[in-house]
Amino acid sequence: MATPTLSKRPARPVPPRKDAADTSGRRRRRVRDNLTAYAFLAAGLICFALFSWYPIVRGLLLGFQEVTFAQPATWVGWQNYQRLFDDPLFATAWTNTGYFTLLALVFGFALPFATAVVLNEFRHARSYLRVTVYLPVMLPPIVTMLLWRWFYDPGPGLFNNVLQGFGLPAQQWLESENLAMVSLVLVSTWANMGTTTLIYLAALGSIPGELYEAAELDGASIRRRLWHVTIPQTRFILMITLLLQVIGTMQVFIEPYVLTGGGPDDATVTVLLLLYRYAFVYNDFGMASAMSTLLFVVLGLFAAVYLRLTRGKS
Repeated sequence: MATPTLSKRPARPVPPRKDAADTSGRRRRRVRDNLTAYAFLAAGLICFALFSWYPIVRGLLLGFQEVTFAQPATWVGWQNYQRLFDDPLFATAWTNTGYFTLLALVFGFALPFATAVVLNEFRHARSYLRVTVYLPVMLPPIVTMLLWRWFYDPGPGLFNNVLQGFGLPAQQWLESENLAMVSLVLVSTWANMGTTTLIYLAALGSIPGELYEAAELDGASIRRRLWHVTIPQTRFILMITLLLQVIGTMQVFIEPYVLTGGGPDDATVTVLLLLYRYAFVYNDFGMASAMSTLLFVVLGLFAAVYLRLTRGKS
C-alpha cells in the first residue's frame, strides 16, 4: 500500500521583529530631532557671530587703523595706542572712572543691602515697598537725568531749596569739581539700586529662620545677628553683585554725558565719554577703537573673576 505524501506548503515570510522596527523608528526620530536642534543652533550661532563676534573682531582691527570713514582705512599699527597714552585726558578719564566706581561701591553697594535688610523686616505692605523701590529702574534713563538736573539746579532746584530751608548755603552741585562726581554717583545709585535690592531680598528670604531663632535665644543683638548670620549667609551674592557693579560702573556714560558733559574742567570725563568724543567729536574711530579694546580687556579680567566664582559655587 502506497504511503500518501504530504504536500509542502510554501513557507510564509518571516515578519521583521517588532523590537527591531521600534529601534529603527527611534533612530530616525533621534536623527530628525538632532537635525532640527542643530538647525536652530546654527541660526543662533549665525546671529551671534554677525551681531556680536564680528563687531568685536572689527573693533580690534580698527584699533590698528586710521579710520575716518571719509577715506579708505590705512594700517598704522600701534600708533593709535601711542597717541592714546600720550593724550593727557586718557589718564584723567581712567582716574575719574576709578573714582566713580569707588564712590559707587560706597553708596551703591551698601545702600541697597541696607534697604533690603530693612524691607525684609516688614511683614505688611512688603509687595508695595518692593514696587516702590523698583520704580526708578522702570524710568527711561533720559527722564531720570532730566529729573535730577532739576534737583541739582543752582537756582530753583529742590536740593538747594531744602538747604536754604535749614539755613544752609546753596551748592553748585554739577558746577563744582568737588561735588560733581558725588552728584553723578547719587543719580546712578538712585536709578539702579532697585534691581540690586530685589536680589538681596531674594537672598535674605532663602536664609533659614532657625538661624535667627537660635541667635535670638543666645541673646544676640540686631547688629550681631546681621554680622554673624545675615552677611555670612549672603556672602556669595554680595561678592557677585560687587563684581557686577564694578563692571557696570566702569561703563558709566549717560550720567556725565547728560548732566555735566565731562565738566567742570574735565572732572567728570569717563572712559566711555572720552571714547565717544574720539569717535563722534574728533572723528577718530581708530583711537576710539583702541580705547574700547583697552576697556574690553579690563572688563574681561573682572568677568573672568566673576565666572571663576560662579563656577566654583556651582
